[in-house]
Amino acid sequence: QVQLVESGGGLVQVGGSLRLTCVDSGRTSSSSAMGWFRQRPGKEREYIAAIDWSGGSRLYSEKVWGRFTVSRDADKDTVYLQMDSLKPEDTALYYCVGTNLFNARPLTSQHVHSWGQGTQVTVSS
Repeated sequence: QVQLVESGGGLVQVGGSLRLTCVDSGRTSSSSAMGWFRQRPGKEREYIAAIDWSGGSRLYSEKVWGRFTVSRDADKDTVYLQMDSLKPEDTALYYCVGTNLFNARPLTSQHVHSWGQGTQVTVSS
């Protein structure tokens, strides 16, 4: 019923940029907010950014604040993650997520009801 599909990952040099895209085919009946998590090898999935559909409020992890921007296109049921000034530490598998608990603080994996398949981002030094 709900399907999240990410795209836009790839290999980029330090200081470069990438834009990730996620389409939610079941947003109107599932998620009030969408966002992004990432997972490094051997580490737990961590919250990166989120945006709610109704008001457009945005949240960011301190690790990416000022470098990443999350945005939405309601007409296309799509969210984006613009990543600038990329660092080697940003190398990870990035997941698009859906949630109905946008106001949870802190936002964790326990508040996510839908996960995309992930898209790999690799930043070379």
